[in-house]
Amino acid sequence: MKTMLAIISNALCRITGRSAGEQTVSELLIGLSEYVNLTSPPAAVLVPPQARRLPPKPPPVRPAAGGAAQLVSSRTDRPDRPGARVVASRSLSDFTPQATFDIKKCDVHRLEAGPPVKAELTREQGLQYYRTMQMVRRMELKADQLYKQKIIRGFCHLYDGQEACAAGIEAAINPSDHLITAYRAHGYTYTRGVSVREILAELTGRIGGVAKGKGGSMHMYAPHFYGGNGIVGAQVPLGAGIALACQYQGNNQICVALYGDGAANQGQLFESFNMAALWKLPCVFICENNKYGMGTSVERASASTDYYKRGDFIPGLRVDGMDVLCVREAARFAADHCRAGKGPIIMELQTYRYHGHSMSDPGVSYRTREEIQEVRSKSDPISLLKERLLSNNMASVEELKEIDIQIRKEVEEAAQFATSDPEPPLEELCNHIFSNNPPLEVRGTNPWSKLKSIS
Repeated sequence: MKTMLAIISNALCRITGRSAGEQTVSELLIGLSEYVNLTSPPAAVLVPPQARRLPPKPPPVRPAAGGAAQLVSSRTDRPDRPGARVVASRSLSDFTPQATFDIKKCDVHRLEAGPPVKAELTREQGLQYYRTMQMVRRMELKADQLYKQKIIRGFCHLYDGQEACAAGIEAAINPSDHLITAYRAHGYTYTRGVSVREILAELTGRIGGVAKGKGGSMHMYAPHFYGGNGIVGAQVPLGAGIALACQYQGNNQICVALYGDGAANQGQLFESFNMAALWKLPCVFICENNKYGMGTSVERASASTDYYKRGDFIPGLRVDGMDVLCVREAARFAADHCRAGKGPIIMELQTYRYHGHSMSDPGVSYRTREEIQEVRSKSDPISLLKERLLSNNMASVEELKEIDIQIRKEVEEAAQFATSDPEPPLEELCNHIFSNNPPLEVRGTNPWSKLKSIS
């Protein structure tokens, strides 16, 4: 006991600075309390020790491409730990406003020169392309979920994996230009200005859908957008007709007609190519080669897989369809070619679909999961753009995450609308068939003659 008291006494003496021989233990304790009162802040400003911990020093600012400074966000390993913090606020001056990237050279057919091999990208463009592609990706994943819940029925062909094609083409043409595509149409419906809410509602057959619930997955329309067409290759001659109208009206507009590698062997394509070349129609024919027509690989379906040469007498380009900048530059080159009065041009976009041909196709009976995963890990269009933005200090990780959060919220709200909106009533069945109200005096249709077409 005496030893313990001696240890306590010596410790108190070291703290208070007094001699142990002069003071008893009780006196030393009184002195310690006085010492604490003198050296401690008032009770009103007392804070827990962990809260008084100084924040970590900000990371050093180093010059980045374009001369702008890069500020890396500071994050602790344990965000739930006391004192953890995230620095996410950055001014626009911290970011690189514009950068130039090397892109893959296009293969050309009957052309002296092709699109440029360098592409300029502004920060605003990069964020816009990222948001567009990420929105299409999340929308398609939500459609997959709704289909598996049996809320979406019928045919449903998803576009995830091919987002760079839609985003790149849309970035290269004007809103007044025309576009027509096949049944894998959700991505282009969005880039042509239709909201996710209207697209998902159309998929679920609700009256709030873009076609009032009567078109479904393959038949969506918007100004200067002519669908979604369910017949393989049928949209290509329609696209040639739209280009003929542009030429006739002399409005300097073009038509983009898209089809898949599975439709590339259709006879009507070659008839359309012939007419477009004869009349020098301002039409960009684009083959989205996603490697498989339904469950058949291109090597097993086509004697020649050089789809950009299929026009023979029509110039062609083969483009990396997984890089939004490659697609944009090639589509801009093709559009300028058509507007210059040189006639049609063919583009082949080498891309890939992550889902099967449709929702009834698991997509792994004719290809391996490893093949799909390899494309995801090496060539994903969203990851490629994200890496460019981050590595060139054109965006921050937190900024892109915030965009992702907003997109998820928007898609969830759209899905909620698409599952709660009412189905179209029976009286809507024959509406929006004609642009006016012609008489329906057709033999054998008496019960329907009472219905009027309103548009």
